[in-house]
Amino acid sequence: MRPSFRVRLSPAFPSSTAPCRSALCRAHSGGVVVVTADSGAGPVGFTATSLTSVSLEPPLVSFGIAKSSSSWPHLERAGSVVVNFLDSAQEDLARRFATSGIDRFAAPTRWHRLPQGEPVLDGVTGWLRLAVEQLVPAGDAHIVVARVTEAWQAEDGRPLLL
Repeated sequence: MRPSFRVRLSPAFPSSTAPCRSALCRAHSGGVVVVTADSGAGPVGFTATSLTSVSLEPPLVSFGIAKSSSSWPHLERAGSVVVNFLDSAQEDLARRFATSGIDRFAAPTRWHRLPQGEPVLDGVTGWLRLAVEQLVPAGDAHIVVARVTEAWQAEDGRPLLL
C-alpha cells in the first residue's frame, strides 16, 4: 500500500493551511487527469487535458468538457466530481477514458467509491474531490468551475505527462 496523506477542506479550514492541495497541483502540473462523476445513473468519466488552478481562496479549479461528450449529460447533473491524477504507468487508463462507446469502468479498470458516493480510480497518484460551482458555456464545450473539498495524494509515484 502506498504511503499517502488526505486533507478535507471546509470553510473552517482555509485552503492556505492545506499544503496538500497546492503540493498536489504543483506535482501534477501538465499531468493527465481523468474526471469521474455519478449523477445517479452510474459512473461516468473522461480524460481531460485542461485542468487549471483558478483560485487559492477559495480553492477553485476548472476543466473543459465537449458538449458532444457522452459524459456531459451526467456531469451537467452531478453536484460533485473527482479529478484523478494518473500515474506514469496508467497510459492505458488514459486511453480507455478517452475512448467513446465503451464501458470505461468495466474490467480491467479498478475503482471504488468515496464515502460520499463519487467514483475514484485505483492506483492514481492523487485526487481532488470537487463541488461543482459553475458550468460556463464556451463554444462547443463547457468550462466547469469547481471548489476543492477534499484532496488525497500518494507520497510516491510519478504523474503521467502529455
